[in-house]
Amino acid sequence: MKTLRAILADDEELARQLLREYLADQPDFEIVGECPNGFEAVKAVNDLKPDVLFLDIQMPKLDGFEVLELIDDSVAVVFVTAFDQYAMKAFDAAAIDYLLKPFTAERFRASLERVRLRTSAATPPTPLPRDLKLASRAPGEFLERLVVKDGPRVHVISATKLDYAEAQDDYVALRSEGKTWLKQQPMSGLEAALDPRRFLRVHRSFLVNMERIARVEPNTKDTWLAILRDGTKIPMSKAGYARFRELAGGE
Repeated sequence: MKTLRAILADDEELARQLLREYLADQPDFEIVGECPNGFEAVKAVNDLKPDVLFLDIQMPKLDGFEVLELIDDSVAVVFVTAFDQYAMKAFDAAAIDYLLKPFTAERFRASLERVRLRTSAATPPTPLPRDLKLASRAPGEFLERLVVKDGPRVHVISATKLDYAEAQDDYVALRSEGKTWLKQQPMSGLEAALDPRRFLRVHRSFLVNMERIARVEPNTKDTWLAILRDGTKIPMSKAGYARFRELAGGE
């Protein structure tokens, strides 16, 4: 019987203790790591390459959604949380299972059976959606920060400090505080995740923080340039210019 390597990520010691107790009589599961916050969870998954991650949502430093963005798709994820408002829409087709605290030993065993079936499947797993954090939010709520993996390091970028984003194939280049970070995400997903009152799609390849625009200058017949406070010039399409005027109140 294959031994499945598990990591427990939850900031509550009692919650991890319960998982330990429920896994103790499962000979085909081995706990290889425990993590009290999201940063440690990402590091442990990258270093230890587990088969399954039991992941809380509300955790310090990085929450469960942000951890999900930064780990490999090959890891089976079982969400373990007390917050049922995150459940159905975001997780029906995403995780192996969703355990709502408090859960019984019987319910936990059913979840383990799902993990066994998933890890024994011959076909590659379907990648987890990376927009779960946005999907779980109420209408009108937007991301306040972005997480980016840079090798073994994780960077957290406050949305207020993001100057602009540029589409680069399957990635976006995020410019913040004089540095550029690459994040694997389509521009359309990033645009939907950020507050449209603050961030403007001025061009199909550029999303700009309105607070960073110092002025707009004509470029060609139907294009303009957004000049940022640091002197950076961002192309602005005709449609982007119209959206800018509307958002800026016709200025």
